[in-house]
Amino acid sequence: MALADHSARAFTARLLALQSDEELRKIQRYFKFGEGEYAHGDTFIGVRMGSIFALAKEFADMPLADIETLLDNDIHEFRVGALSVMAKQYPLKTTTEDRRKGLYELYLRRHDRINNWDLVDLAAWHVIGPYLIDRSRTVLHKLAKSKSMWERRTAVLATFSFIRLGQFADTFAIAKLLIKDSENLNHKAAGWMLRSVGDKDRAALLGFLDTHAAAMPRPMLSNAIEKFAPADKAHYRSLT
Repeated sequence: MALADHSARAFTARLLALQSDEELRKIQRYFKFGEGEYAHGDTFIGVRMGSIFALAKEFADMPLADIETLLDNDIHEFRVGALSVMAKQYPLKTTTEDRRKGLYELYLRRHDRINNWDLVDLAAWHVIGPYLIDRSRTVLHKLAKSKSMWERRTAVLATFSFIRLGQFADTFAIAKLLIKDSENLNHKAAGWMLRSVGDKDRAALLGFLDTHAAAMPRPMLSNAIEKFAPADKAHYRSLT
């Protein structure tokens, strides 16, 4: 039996066949393309995200070089496919430790192609975080100080892997750095991770808020306290 073709070329042909003008119109309403907006200059063709994810699952054993070929594509949906393949490939039992290292290094080396919030969110905590669980996390603290807003977003979202293990120190340290971030998207991401800490350990989150809530940007604070009772929300909002 011939092996399935899971190359970038085969993925490209399958993805192009999913193009829909109706989906493109939906995307154009959802993403902001104006000057200075996050999707400015990006190119979409109109493929439903769910369809890309399903295709990525089918191509989950794609070679690294082919994943990088997809990352190099200027069409946004192809980069979505690349990051989705990476996220689905990393945890497979058949994925070797060398391949996991390759996925981690590819993500960081080609972060220039991971240039929107949805792309970061697809793989930061599926590739970067898991790889660093038993390793030094210094790289995340460096990324949190990067000039690239997307690298800073990767830094905080990757800590979700640690939060799931009850390890909060990196989340708190990076969230503290992002208090002074210039981007609301990163404030929201940090707040999201802080909320996740609260889901595991309410007292740990309260300790962070009691120290830092007064300085936190409103989007970060609002996301962090989203699940609080109204009176508790009012208390922390009154501190800002």
